[in-house]
Amino acid sequence: MVADFSGRVAIVTGAGSGLGRCHALGLARRGARVVVNDLGRNGAPSANALAVVEEIRAAGGAAAADPADVADFEQVSAMAARAETDWGRVDILVCNAGVLADKSFAKMAMADFERVVRVHLIGSANCARAVWGGMRERGYGRIVLTSSASGIYGNFGQANYGAAKAGLIGLMNVLHLEGMKTDIRVNILAPTARTAMTEGLLPPAAAELLGPETVTPAVLFLASEAAPSRVILGAGAGTFAVTHIAETAGVYLDAAERTPEAIAARWAEISDPATAAPLQDAYSQTRKFVAAAAKARGEAIDW
Repeated sequence: MVADFSGRVAIVTGAGSGLGRCHALGLARRGARVVVNDLGRNGAPSANALAVVEEIRAAGGAAAADPADVADFEQVSAMAARAETDWGRVDILVCNAGVLADKSFAKMAMADFERVVRVHLIGSANCARAVWGGMRERGYGRIVLTSSASGIYGNFGQANYGAAKAGLIGLMNVLHLEGMKTDIRVNILAPTARTAMTEGLLPPAAAELLGPETVTPAVLFLASEAAPSRVILGAGAGTFAVTHIAETAGVYLDAAERTPEAIAARWAEISDPATAAPLQDAYSQTRKFVAAAAKARGEAIDW
């Protein structure tokens, strides 16, 4: 497999610095025309976005800066429309834009909770919705949503960020199902890297290993024609790993046993990770539970 993006058009949000800049440069080096999105002021692109565009052009690539606020659907829609007008299509969307407002939950202002969710989760949904129609019409699309270990596993002081990043996994699951018929593949990147957002949080020796360039190969894979779909791909310091979501086989309890005490008594069996398996969609769980109940009654339900 060779990740060649010649003829492809990509939008990368939050691409003025850090991870987004690396992703934009990586896509451009392999032939993509790139919209370098970074929050601007008064409708003008940011200096950072313009610098990335110049860097791409100096290397022989094609790029345009866009100042859209990802939390504003009208601005994002206009960004996607400009890309389609100028370059005829949008094939790849990398949602990378984000903000932090870390505090313990007891001290967190709910306005900060809402702001972080709006940029990360709603902003990603805005961008995906803006390019979705064109991708469906053309029968091709690659969407990379940026989650985080904070959303998958948790991190003290990041209730807002963790909730937003976990929400992106749910968004991926549904967009994967809805995009399957038209070859729109939707995946999650869960990066760990040295960026402006993590400045001062990492030991110097660790920060040296966690350059953003160590993450971008994962984005190039997830944006390629050979990309999988519905994958949570972690990346950082040169290591790449997949997070799986799975459910245990479970234990059926008859009506007389359905008590908290019975659940506690059989907890080891209920939670046994050796029986865990992924489910394809929400109704897969419903069908599994119904089948167990029907089997206990000596019945079979064809569903």
